[in-house]
Amino acid sequence: AAGEARLRLRDHGNPGRVPFALRPPTCLLLPARFARPRHTLPRSGCGGRSPPSPTRSTTFTNGHLLRQKAGQPLYWHQNTLRLAARPRGFHLVTNEIVSQISGLASLQVGLLHLLLQHTSASLFLNENADPDVRTDFAHWSDHAIPDGARYFVHTLEGNDDMPAHLKSGLLGVSLTLPVSDGRLQLGIWQGIYLGEHRSDGGSRSVCATLWGELKPEKK
Repeated sequence: AAGEARLRLRDHGNPGRVPFALRPPTCLLLPARFARPRHTLPRSGCGGRSPPSPTRSTTFTNGHLLRQKAGQPLYWHQNTLRLAARPRGFHLVTNEIVSQISGLASLQVGLLHLLLQHTSASLFLNENADPDVRTDFAHWSDHAIPDGARYFVHTLEGNDDMPAHLKSGLLGVSLTLPVSDGRLQLGIWQGIYLGEHRSDGGSRSVCATLWGELKPEKK
């Protein structure tokens, strides 16, 4: 049977390897570049040894065995934030966003992903101290991509619409931010910018996805 299996595998460009279906279900074969020395591999049930402990789950990532205690799953939370309507320009919205993130203070370590759900505004990081930086962003972007340029074809929604799409595409609409000890790990001079590229854009929506490891419960 093993010879037939090897023959079938050779026909499929996989010489000499037995498919997982023909091996004990508790065995996990890794490519050689990911394999650990034999004496450091966990007891996996292969070759008659005892199976993994039911109190732990195991995952292979980049050649390392990661263990997570049962009963301590990753925390996930997703909600849609609403940002107040703002005039055209660049605005610091870090506090407005953080105040609407439920569960942020409960994470020991994790990530926060933010997606601005619009094509005429932008979301990115830049200086949080001097407001002149935001003014200069507005001056530069309006000079680089002027309203009503004669070469625009998409003009049905106003002179500021196509420039808004271009600015959104250049500056981006998403962020992935590290979380540690219940706080965003931004640089001391970094803040979250909302680029409002329309003259009357209205309120804006941000889909926020938070995940990570919860802080240990205090005893």
